[in-house]
Amino acid sequence: MKKTYLYLFTFLFIVSGFTACKSKKNDSQSVSSKTGYKYNDRTNGGFEVAKYKRGPAGTGLVEIEGGQFIMGGSAVDIPGQDMSSYTTKREVTVSSFYMDETEVSNTNWLEYLYWIKRTYPTDAQYYYEELPDTLVWRRPLSFNEPFVNNYLRHPAYQNYPVVGVSAKQAERYCVWRTDMVNEKMLRDKGYMQTFAELNGTGRGNAAPTAAKSTQPFNTEVYLNGQIDDKGRNAKQDLNPGATGTATAGGRNGGPTRNVRLEDGVILQPFRLPTEAEWEYAALGLIGNTQYENINDKKIYPWNGLGITSAKKSTRGLILANFKRAKGDYMGVGGSLNDKAAFTQDVKAYPANDFGLYNMAGNVNEWVADVYRATTFEQADALNPFRGNQFQNKDRDPISGQLKQDKYGKPEMVKANSGVKQTWEELQAGKAAGNTGTSTYNADQRGYRDEQSALYGITTLVNDKSRVYKGGSWDDQAQWLNPATRRHLQEDESTADIGFRCAMTMLGSSEIRSSGKPQFKKNGR
Repeated sequence: MKKTYLYLFTFLFIVSGFTACKSKKNDSQSVSSKTGYKYNDRTNGGFEVAKYKRGPAGTGLVEIEGGQFIMGGSAVDIPGQDMSSYTTKREVTVSSFYMDETEVSNTNWLEYLYWIKRTYPTDAQYYYEELPDTLVWRRPLSFNEPFVNNYLRHPAYQNYPVVGVSAKQAERYCVWRTDMVNEKMLRDKGYMQTFAELNGTGRGNAAPTAAKSTQPFNTEVYLNGQIDDKGRNAKQDLNPGATGTATAGGRNGGPTRNVRLEDGVILQPFRLPTEAEWEYAALGLIGNTQYENINDKKIYPWNGLGITSAKKSTRGLILANFKRAKGDYMGVGGSLNDKAAFTQDVKAYPANDFGLYNMAGNVNEWVADVYRATTFEQADALNPFRGNQFQNKDRDPISGQLKQDKYGKPEMVKANSGVKQTWEELQAGKAAGNTGTSTYNADQRGYRDEQSALYGITTLVNDKSRVYKGGSWDDQAQWLNPATRRHLQEDESTADIGFRCAMTMLGSSEIRSSGKPQFKKNGR
């Protein structure tokens, strides 16, 4: 009998301990540790705190865990390359980020063009300005004319990398992709009306609960509350003073609201990778690292000094798409080496240790940096980058509404300060019209040099010179080294430059902590 009571007491003690721990955990997530007010409770003011767990960033992206590396450290002596670019091999750190698994393909770009034609059927200029320059295939002494009409649109090349796009076009694609992906996510999860409901083909073919916007979705405009389109799973507005009615047919009673940035739902913007990010990702040293020691250095995105596969099943096959000699683009008929006279499928060769395809060869790739030979003598050691032109979203000084251009995108003005202004300074700026014509300028592209003034006289480098990296189908092997860097004007394009997108990763830098030593949150 005593033994039975002892077991019962032990069981109750364990259960009560577990319950207490669970309650304590829940309390830490739902009650302020500083004021004692409950979070997510309308009766305690309605301040909301989201439970957040980092999930997949989006279709086609690969997680890149950041870290320290020697930028330019893989450089080799390249004939014709100004090696002064690498005289400052520098230890830098790159934050964790996401990057496209592959280069942007012709099909990806045609989807963009189709959206423009569908959304703005009468805006010929918009469509024309986003067309790739297919004339980049024309060469005076080469018969490439068939590619002028076929390369972008024919299904034989649908999974080949898009070329003939400038750095500025690539940046605009990133902006468009951001809005497309965020809108789909919000509609798929029911925060906004689903596409079926929006088009009157949803449940019971009910009419949309909100008028269809005349402007395409824009992430920043939505976050500013200027798009009123709430779905069945719209977030409840817990502010006691909130007005409005519940979403028709929605699961949440009471007033509803748009998703906020604080909810952790909206994805970060797609963008071009920085030069440092691109070089770090291309090297893929994560596969050669153990306990912070790099076992083998690389001069290509793969191990070894060679350019052919050492695996038994693929021994001798070229590991990237490039030309072996000035006239050898693909080898001898019957035994082609890289199997491509020019570009090839975006997944045609083995991925590197990060899971990224064609970080050497196929096409060079645009990055976000403006070119300077000695950038890395000056740039910061953490996330080095040259090209910052800080801007602010232009707002109505009374309502706080974002001003929009004819395509529904926020209008941007030059940043007028590098620090938070006083209230008086802010109001004075609003009274003056907030035109963004302030002299504040943190852009160091031409910092302490005369590069722009000498453009076309003694240099071909100016403030619009963009870095591209990676080597291409039209380059020999030495250009496949991730440290190599060349430049072209940001509004120009070629048949051997494409791009891929990146995205900032928020939160912890460590991507996978399982199996790694960790301090507990209480510091033990």
